[in-house]
Formats: sequence, C-alpha cells, structure tokens
Amino acid sequence: MKKLKITETSLRDGHQSLIATRLTTEEMIPILEKMDNIGYHAMEVWGGATFDACLRFLNEDPWERLRTIRKHVKKTKLQMLLRGQNLLGYRHYSDDVVEAFIRKAIQNGIDIVRVFDALNDPRNMEKSIEVVKSEGAHCQCAISYATSKVHNTEYYIDLIKTLEKMGADSICIKDMSGILKPYDAYDFIKAVKAATDLPIELHNHCTSGIASMTILKAVEAGVDIVDTAISPFSSGTSQPPTETIVETFKGMDRDTGLDLVELEHIAAYFKPIRDKYLNDGTLNPKVLLVEPRTLLYQVPGGMLSNLISQLQALNAEDKFDQVLKEIPRVREDLGFPPLVTPLSQMVGTQAVFNVITGERYKMIPKEIKKYVQGYYGKSPAPISDEIRKTIIGDEEVVTVRPADLLEDELNKAKEELSDLFESMEDVLSYVLFPQVAKEFLEGREFKSYTDAEKYIV
Repeated sequence: MKKLKITETSLRDGHQSLIATRLTTEEMIPILEKMDNIGYHAMEVWGGATFDACLRFLNEDPWERLRTIRKHVKKTKLQMLLRGQNLLGYRHYSDDVVEAFIRKAIQNGIDIVRVFDALNDPRNMEKSIEVVKSEGAHCQCAISYATSKVHNTEYYIDLIKTLEKMGADSICIKDMSGILKPYDAYDFIKAVKAATDLPIELHNHCTSGIASMTILKAVEAGVDIVDTAISPFSSGTSQPPTETIVETFKGMDRDTGLDLVELEHIAAYFKPIRDKYLNDGTLNPKVLLVEPRTLLYQVPGGMLSNLISQLQALNAEDKFDQVLKEIPRVREDLGFPPLVTPLSQMVGTQAVFNVITGERYKMIPKEIKKYVQGYYGKSPAPISDEIRKTIIGDEEVVTVRPADLLEDELNKAKEELSDLFESMEDVLSYVLFPQVAKEFLEGREFKSYTDAEKYIV
C-alpha cells in the first residue's frame, strides 16, 4: 500500500472554522519554512473565506498573502478552495471573471485548485475546471457530501464519473458537516475506488465527534489523502489533529512518513497564537464542543453559530430546537440541497423565518426565490409544483447553465474603479467584494512583513 498523504489545513480551513479566518499573514510567516519541510502532500492556504476576511477584517491584500506564502513555501504544493462559478463570493460571476481569477490565482502561487459546487451541479464547475486545466495546475473536483433519498452511492459515482470526463485530476469527498459515518465511509470509498483510478481525498470536520474514526475506516478502504489541521487549530468544527492521525498510522502499512517531533514544533508555535484568540473572545469555546445533533440535522458548525446569532438578534434563542427541526423540512422542500455555503445560510434563514413568523414561507428571502427559479443551478431532487408555486408563483424557472445569463463584468469594473486599481488582481478583488475592496484600495499603503519576527516564540 502507498503511504497516506496529508493535506494541512490550519492556514485556511483550520482557522476559518475556529477563529472566523482571523489569522494574519504576519502570524503565518515565521512558521512557513518549518511547515514546508514537514513533507505534507499539500498545504491549504487560500480560498474559502480567507479572501473576504483579509479585505474586510484584517486590512490585508489577499493576493499579497498568497505571494508571501509562496515565497516562503518552495517545496510543498499550495492548495485553495474554490466555489466553482461562485469563486470566493456568494453569487455566480461571469465567465470572464472566472477565467481571470483562476489564472491569477495560479500565477500568484496556487498549485492545486479544489473546485466544488454547493448543489453538485457540474455546469457550475465546468468553466473552473477548463481554466485550471488550461493553466497547467492540478484540478481537484470536490463532491459536497450529504445524505437524503437522492444522495446515495450511485448518485455520487455518476457525479464522479462526470467530473472525471470533464478533466478532474483527483476527487475530494467534502464532508463539510462531519456526517460521513465510519462504516459508511469504508463502503463508500471502496465503491468509489472501484469506479475510478483518480486519487481520492477525504475532507471532513469534527463537529459531530466521528471524524477521526471516519478517517481510520477511510484509510482502511484505500483513501489516498486526508485533510488534517495542526492540533491548536484542529477539532471542534475544524479537522482532526494532524499529529494524532500521523501517530495512528505510524509503523503501519499506510505510515505517513511525517515526523511527530517536527510537527510538535509547528504546534508549539501556534499554541500561544491560538490562546491569544481564545483570550480576546475570537475563539468561542462553543465551537470546540461536540454536537452529535449534526448527524440528525446535517448542520455544519459555522451554520450552527450563524443560527444562534440570528436568533439572539431576534430575542428568540428559545426557538433554537424548533429551527433545528425545521431545517430538514426546508431542505426537503427545496430538493435536498447540501448544507454548504451559500445554501446552508439560505436554508437556515428560511427555517428561522418559518419558525419566527409561525407560518411556513410567509417570509421568503430573495436568495431562496432565485434558487427555486434555478439561478443557483439544478436542485439535487425536483422541487414540487406546490412548493415552487408557494415560493415563486408563476415565475419562469431557468434551465440553462446559470452563468450563461451573465454579461462580462471585468471592463465595467475597471471603469468603476478608474485610477484606483494598479493590477488585474485589484479589479478581481473589487468584482468579488465591491464595497470592502474599494475601501481597502482607497486606504492601502504598501505593507511590509518585516515585523513578522515578533511572532516567533
């Protein structure tokens, strides 16, 4: 058997899951070269919410972060998470934006692009796959894992075969809610390995308490790569700890070959940084707790915290259990969309409205209406005529690839920015997050990271 490969997520999903993506580039720099020497298969360092958080909360240029990491990480592949036609935002972007964004991400240092779509609609992934391949990077296609009467092994194998034909170089099983149970994982990965020769990677979260056990059975079934996070940014709503997984397989057929002593140096560096965020309240201890109800409601950790915030704002925290029970009902009404960004937020908000108003679909967010109209893509299962009529009346449903309805956006963005942009990267930041990017570009000064040494412990 081949050794088990490890993708380290602490610089993206680890801190996104636990501290709302607040790690700064300065905090990363002093440890990057040590991480580069560990022997990871890849380091996930960009994409997801990192781009938005850099601009919105950290006053950082996300492109400069990527270039800085690339400068320090010379041996290990750098990976990013891309939401297909949504890129790193919350709507579909035109094809010219998708092409330019992916090209620039790869030019600035990304080696592996993990592409997924919230609905598992291949049409929303095809342009991203095409551009990643044309730029010579590795295209990993992720399936958003969910369970329902339509999400069975046959459904996923058909999807994987479609993605393989479209050009996928590897497949990721993206279990964002931590609901893939150990023995189910064994059977599922065995079936997937029998259906494709592509490398298979497992990405899961510890939210429900079963992630490490699931990895154990996935490895027994032959999974090639697993995602883990160095211990200070692991567990809770994050990934299983890197050190624990490495030690689990030490001396076995799938030994990772990684050195626990060297990993301890990485952990020792991040512990005081983690404690700083714990002490200032950024790291809420609640996200470190196990929530077995995730297995019932398929609610990812980030969605749970969003629901609590929404209910607090409405003085309705006592309705939390009712909302949790309403989520699966809304999901079924909407054709069983997987609960991943942006669908998790949309389904959660609709469930809150249904409970708070005391009448289902009395209040309907515009995003839910657009979803039912087909603007986000095809729902996994058909939406009933009754629900469709309740939500959009007699309005037409879109059946083409949603991005085909969009006009090019880049030239218009350049005109709006005028002389404020210095590069195509600036324009792309503006297209994705117009208001926060414009404020950042108006106030930016060249940022030097020479002060990063102060974080060395």
